[in-house]
Amino acid sequence: MESRKLLYVMLGESEPTLEQSIADAGWQVQIARDLGAARRRLQSPEFLAGLIVADRIDDAVCADLHEFLQQNNSLEWIGVFAPHCSELPSCSELILNHLFDFHTHPVEPERLLPVLGHAYGRAQLWARTRGQNRAPSANAIIGNSAAIKKLLRQINKVASVDAPVMISGGSGSGKELAAQAIHRHSARAEGPFVAVNCSALPSTLIQSELFGYEKGAFTGAAKAKQGFIERAMGGTVFLDEIGDLPIDLQTNLLRFLQEKTINRVGSTQNVRVDVRVIAASHVNLEQAVTSGNFRADLYYRLNVLPLAVPALRERKEDIVHLARHFFDTYSQEKNPRIKGFSNAAIGAMEAHDWPGNVRELLNRVRRALVMAEGRLITRGDLGLERRSVPRDQLALEEARASAEKNVIQITLQHAGNNITHAAKELGVSRMTLYRLLEKHRIHC
Repeated sequence: MESRKLLYVMLGESEPTLEQSIADAGWQVQIARDLGAARRRLQSPEFLAGLIVADRIDDAVCADLHEFLQQNNSLEWIGVFAPHCSELPSCSELILNHLFDFHTHPVEPERLLPVLGHAYGRAQLWARTRGQNRAPSANAIIGNSAAIKKLLRQINKVASVDAPVMISGGSGSGKELAAQAIHRHSARAEGPFVAVNCSALPSTLIQSELFGYEKGAFTGAAKAKQGFIERAMGGTVFLDEIGDLPIDLQTNLLRFLQEKTINRVGSTQNVRVDVRVIAASHVNLEQAVTSGNFRADLYYRLNVLPLAVPALRERKEDIVHLARHFFDTYSQEKNPRIKGFSNAAIGAMEAHDWPGNVRELLNRVRRALVMAEGRLITRGDLGLERRSVPRDQLALEEARASAEKNVIQITLQHAGNNITHAAKELGVSRMTLYRLLEKHRIHC
């Protein structure tokens, strides 16, 4: 049997019988007779689990243990305390937030030993995960649902040809991830992938940003500059939220799609570009065409290969998988003692309707990683204290407004109320974000 090391922290009188029972079960028991000695022992990273035995416990002892366990939360700890300890509020918090398990005197070795083994095994798993230091790919499409499997099959098909792709889907559903996947699986994978958020570009700069400009084309143009399209030469340009592109710019984009050439601002020379175009929009472009806000000829040029990214509510079996993916991806932002999600939190995530899609889930998990105070993330940490209102009981516009406001508030909190950083994370311009703040009466 593998010899496992256990740090035995003794606060009070020793229990030779307990020590011997643990040693007889194959453990290497290292004794620390107070918290100071325990700290010195823990300078060596050889322990994965620890046992704290206290025959006397009060608020002062609990306060010392709180500090000690916060400083050494990489171990799995089991406590053996006096019977009255659970009646002390400070100790109740200690038990819930810092201990893998606890027992009361007199302890029964046949009950304690399996718990020690379980704690050690759990600690080994966490240590192995930390040692591998494997971060899930930030641009992977995560999920095993039928909807995601269908999307991946479609991505493989459209990646094999070079025609334009139009991706539809709600805000935060993962349209850019789909575009990246198409690029990675295409013959252009070795070329650049250039993403452009059309809604985030000021209207006065869209043309020069997309098509570039020559030196002296306007005040401040000290030297020539390539536009986004030209920078994607040999690769893929992703035009996100293309429905926000002004009509006059739509004409220039149509000419580029037809002729495969561009004109930099301030130049009459045609520049031939070899670029695949993938566009996306969260608005219904067919309706935009009908209302006169989007050119019909441009729409049909872009909509050669349509692709729809499913909403998160259409792939609910992926929710927990995604949440754990984000937990691992942003683990550097969390307190090390946070180990995962409570069952109630998982149930709340599965019951929530996710009007903000994957982006809303990501923001809620990141907020919980920062705000959670226990070992497990709760539904309250996720901001899901109350059950979601059923969709048939809430007007569609009201639901959208509520989701939009919630995502903005979470993003602002994460960005420390920095408008520039929040706008970048939301994928909108600063002016658009200011309008949204006014619309939802959000103060920051």
